[in-house]
Amino acid sequence: MQRRNFLRNSLAATAAAFAPATLLAKEENSAANINLGPDAGKPFQMDYAFHDGMFKNNGGADFIDQIKWAHDQGFRSIEDNGMLGRSVEQQQKIGDTLAKLGMTMGVFVIDGGDNWKTSLATGKKEFLDKFLDTCKKSIDVAKRCNAKWATVVPGYFERRLPIGVQTGHVVDALRRGAEILEPHGLVMVLEPLSDNPDLFLRTSDQTYAICRAVNSPSCKILFDMYHMQRNEGNIIQYMNLVWSEIAYFQIGDNPGRKEPTTGEMNYKNIFKHIYDKGYRGIMGMEHGNARPGKDGELALIAAYREVDSFKAGA
Repeated sequence: MQRRNFLRNSLAATAAAFAPATLLAKEENSAANINLGPDAGKPFQMDYAFHDGMFKNNGGADFIDQIKWAHDQGFRSIEDNGMLGRSVEQQQKIGDTLAKLGMTMGVFVIDGGDNWKTSLATGKKEFLDKFLDTCKKSIDVAKRCNAKWATVVPGYFERRLPIGVQTGHVVDALRRGAEILEPHGLVMVLEPLSDNPDLFLRTSDQTYAICRAVNSPSCKILFDMYHMQRNEGNIIQYMNLVWSEIAYFQIGDNPGRKEPTTGEMNYKNIFKHIYDKGYRGIMGMEHGNARPGKDGELALIAAYREVDSFKAGA
C-alpha cells in the first residue's frame, strides 16, 4: 500500500472511531452553554404551567418524572388537556405527585371527543346532553388531580342560524353546565380560538358577554394570548376590558406558537402588566418548543427566566 493511501485510510479510521464521542461532547457543551441565569432552580415570579412532553428529553418519557424534574427547575404547576382520557390510576398518581411537591393542577379539557364538532351553538339536544354528561364525568376527574379549572370550547358555528340565536343556545348550555360544576368548585373557562374560522367563540369581548350572561362563578374566560394576538391583537387593551371575567391565562408567541421571545409579542411587558394588576394564578404554557431535544428544553426555560425577570411595580 502506498504511504499516502495508508495515511488517508488511517486518518479516516481514526475519525470514524472518535466521531460519536466528539458529537456527544459537542451536544453536552451546547446544553451547558445555555444560561438559565442566577435564579436557576428557584420558583418563578409567575406560576407557569407546563404540559406532558414539554420536558421529556431531560425529565424522561413518563409525565410523573417530568413533573419532578420541572419542579427542580422552578415550575410549580402543570396543565393537561387530555386528563379526562387518562386512566383513573394515572389521574390519581398525578394528583398525589402534585400534592407531595406542593404544585397546582391547571386546566384539563371538558372534551366531547370529536374535535369541537359537538356544537352548543346548534341548540341540539344530543349535543347538549353530551356536554352535560362530560361535565358530570369531569367532577370525579377534578377531585383525583385536585383541578379547579376546565377548558370548554362551544364548538362550531351553526351558520343556518342567526348569531344571536346561536349565542342564546350557547348561554343556555353553559348555564346548565355551571349548575353541575359550581357545587364542586370547578370553573369552566371558555377559550376563544384562532385555529379555524368555523369556531363559534373567537374574541375576548364575545366571551366576556357570554360569561356575563351565564352569570356564574363557574363560567369565566381562558385568555389565551396566542389566539387573541391572532384574532384581535391589542393584548393588554382587550385584557383590561374583560379583566373581571378572566380566570386563567395561556401563553404562546406569534407566529409559530412557541415559547416567549421567539415571535413578535413582548411577553416581558405583558407578564409585568398582568402581575401588577394583581393576578397570581396559573399561566399555562400552551405552546410547542422552538428547538428540539435537551437543548431546546433548556432554551425554553432560559426564555421564561428572561421574560419573568420584570420588576414588579416599576
